[in-house]
Amino acid sequence: MAGEGEHGWNDPAHDDTDGTPRPGEPPAGGAVAAYFVTDLSGAVRGWSGEAAALLDRPAAAVLGAPAADLVDPSHRERADRWFRGTGSEDATVLPATRGDGTALPLVLGRRLLTGADGATTVLVRAATAPRDAAAEPALAAGLVDQSPVGLGMVGPDLRWLLANPALARINGTDRAALLGRELGAAGAGVDTPEVAEALRRVLSDGAPVSDRQITGTTPSDPGTEHVWSASFHRVRDDEGGTLGAAASVVDVTARHRAAAEVAAARERLAMIAEAGRRIGTTLDLQHTAQELADVIVPRLADLAAVDVLDSVFSGEVVAPVAEDGSARFRALAVASRSDHSGAERAPDRVGGMVSYGPHRPITQCVAEARPVLLPQVGPRTLRRIARDERAAAVLAESGVHSYLAVPLVARGDILGTLSLCRTGATPRPFDEQDLALAVDLAGRAAICVDNARLYSREHNAALALQRGLLPRIPDRPLALDLAFRYLPAVREVGGDWFDVLPLRGGRIGLMVGDVMGKGVQAAAIMGQLRSTTRALARLDLPPADLLDHLDATAEYLGDSIATCVYAVYDPARGRCEIAAAGHLPPVLVSPAGRAAFLDTPVAAPLGVGAGGFAALHCDLPGDATLALFTDGLVESRHAPLDTGLDRLLRLLDGRPRPLEETCDRILDALDPAARDDIALLLARPPRSAGLPSR
Repeated sequence: MAGEGEHGWNDPAHDDTDGTPRPGEPPAGGAVAAYFVTDLSGAVRGWSGEAAALLDRPAAAVLGAPAADLVDPSHRERADRWFRGTGSEDATVLPATRGDGTALPLVLGRRLLTGADGATTVLVRAATAPRDAAAEPALAAGLVDQSPVGLGMVGPDLRWLLANPALARINGTDRAALLGRELGAAGAGVDTPEVAEALRRVLSDGAPVSDRQITGTTPSDPGTEHVWSASFHRVRDDEGGTLGAAASVVDVTARHRAAAEVAAARERLAMIAEAGRRIGTTLDLQHTAQELADVIVPRLADLAAVDVLDSVFSGEVVAPVAEDGSARFRALAVASRSDHSGAERAPDRVGGMVSYGPHRPITQCVAEARPVLLPQVGPRTLRRIARDERAAAVLAESGVHSYLAVPLVARGDILGTLSLCRTGATPRPFDEQDLALAVDLAGRAAICVDNARLYSREHNAALALQRGLLPRIPDRPLALDLAFRYLPAVREVGGDWFDVLPLRGGRIGLMVGDVMGKGVQAAAIMGQLRSTTRALARLDLPPADLLDHLDATAEYLGDSIATCVYAVYDPARGRCEIAAAGHLPPVLVSPAGRAAFLDTPVAAPLGVGAGGFAALHCDLPGDATLALFTDGLVESRHAPLDTGLDRLLRLLDGRPRPLEETCDRILDALDPAARDDIALLLARPPRSAGLPSR
């Protein structure tokens, strides 16, 4: 340093420029370097001619002044820290101001010098560069400091060496407090043991980690869960030694929440679509309720119960709750997660009846026709939800912590409730979005439940009407042994019927018929046709004539078509007279056991108005069997009609059996899911009956 002083660094009289820059300097082209000296306080103590030329400042104007005065005022504070040696960088880029007021970016470097007297000074190298190259370090420094991405580096000992402000904020502290601290000590942000372990592996094997999702909170925002995307890689020096590991951390909480909301919306739409496919596949009330519960568990709730008001089953329009505020429910369906099967014991037993007081959430739900959402439930609330103390204990044991009840409303009528619970298997409590989805599902399902209820009511009414209209075998002895069976359809009652009519002279009329259509209307038309047939039979009309009159009557019964077969047996002659209106022919089984269809004349059904009915005469000796039936006996969804007809012949073929046994044998061979009503009438003259001589 003394040598440098001898060259005139400290004395402007020895400056070969006399403090005046050479014309044209600094050059516009390549980099130019100059040196000057400061003390540890940052004051200029030595000034070279190159520095004077570079910055257009004579030594007399600079010596003794703070070196930070050479820098643009907006960067004075950072420059002062750097010249005093308190900054963390040995090199930096600062915008200097020349004597003529123009800006000049300088790349600054420093080195400590110790003189003969032991005093320490700082040798500063100031260099220019092309403006784009000089701007790169400044730009890089600005990007690091101002970047919202957390950037940092730890040493091999996992202590923080570098960190930008964003990383310090993520870890809930400032940069000064973070530097030198061991990673994983704070347990907040990304300064956690899990991240420390990941960086330890990166330092060990050198394999980088990209886009690792980290979830946590920060001390500055402990109530909000953040999601960060972190990437780590190992840093080496020029000789291949490990300097540490670098980390970049991006807060992706907003993106994660948006993705979660989109996923939740898709899940809700998927559930609604699935509900449309799975709920209401049948018109069975209990089955429909179970379909609703099965759709909800486990995607929306861990436990679901469907309870319908008892008044719904009566068919009357009454208030959902009694005068005392209580409500009576009948449990229709329960579903729970497979790993919480014991929780099914808590709701009411399916099919059971229970009454709840006005303070119960389920009663409030139907009384006010609005959902009841209890995000957090404790022991006291569980006792209000459950039917009794034992059920409350089961719910508590299953970890139930959140409850939701939604009314089932269809066509303005309150039918019941859908009750949902979440257990420890789903830690998140019910929220408003879950409530909206449950209301949507309950509304769609309520229509299906109501359709099933209305169908069940109509089905039962039609069945009661039909059974009330079916005949009873006369109590007095007849010249025929008889057996019959009637089975209503599984899905909907139709208009099948049969009748046995005692006639004059000991004769017996046998009729089997089928009204096209289903439900109460078909059953009612069937009753009218049967009554008309009985009235016409009293006139002793032959079968063909009776069908002519019945066809004319059918025209006044609305848009209805019916098929039937009418046979009159004369025991004195041992013969039958048979006429059919669009109906399948009867089967005659000879005493020897040979079964065959009778070749009855073909005619149109009743109600068409075509007329032209004709009769078939055949013998019916003792031990012969006449079988009259409706098409439900031989039709099947799985096979053509001919297959059913052939099967019936095989079942009737063979030695004579008791008629009741024969009926059972035929019905046992039926398709168990018959879609239509079935009427079967068997008639057999006693063995003593014979054919009289003609």
